[in-house]
Amino acid sequence: MFERFTKAAKVVVRDAVHLAEQERAALIRPEHLLLSMLNQDGTTATKILADHAVTTAAVTDALDRAHRRGGLSDAETAALTEVGIDVDAVVAALEQTHGEGALTPAKRPRTFGPRWRVPFDPAAKKVIERTLREALDRGDRTIGDEHVLLALLSVGGVAGEVLTSLGVTHQGVRAYLARAC
Repeated sequence: MFERFTKAAKVVVRDAVHLAEQERAALIRPEHLLLSMLNQDGTTATKILADHAVTTAAVTDALDRAHRRGGLSDAETAALTEVGIDVDAVVAALEQTHGEGALTPAKRPRTFGPRWRVPFDPAAKKVIERTLREALDRGDRTIGDEHVLLALLSVGGVAGEVLTSLGVTHQGVRAYLARAC
């Protein structure tokens, strides 16, 4: 499947691996794919994100808030609030006991010798697999970074929710692509 990826899509995946390695993440998450996508210039996905005024700073801030809550989405936080659980109070209590950022994703231990490759977490694998479905649904022969963006939105999770909160929706991206072609 990777042979069908365009250069831009390959760069998004490659740079996501590098981002995860730089931050010593235990796993490559969909958020790494999103941040990697934002670091590109002049690609279809970056044009779509720029059209929606999505910036790296806004995404990073939203991701930090979600990671502080242990990766709970706003929808999950709202559902817990409805049953009487104050997630912010729980996070504050945990951070008071275990330190700030107690619920943030795990870091891998520092290693020496050959560079250790960070594995993809199941959600990131699902995004990569979903890119093929998105390309097929649009009738495209290749998989571009726009398909990675669509996959992030269709799979959901923290990265998809951050995009949605910033005004980027699956339907909106598909409509943008239909107009662009």
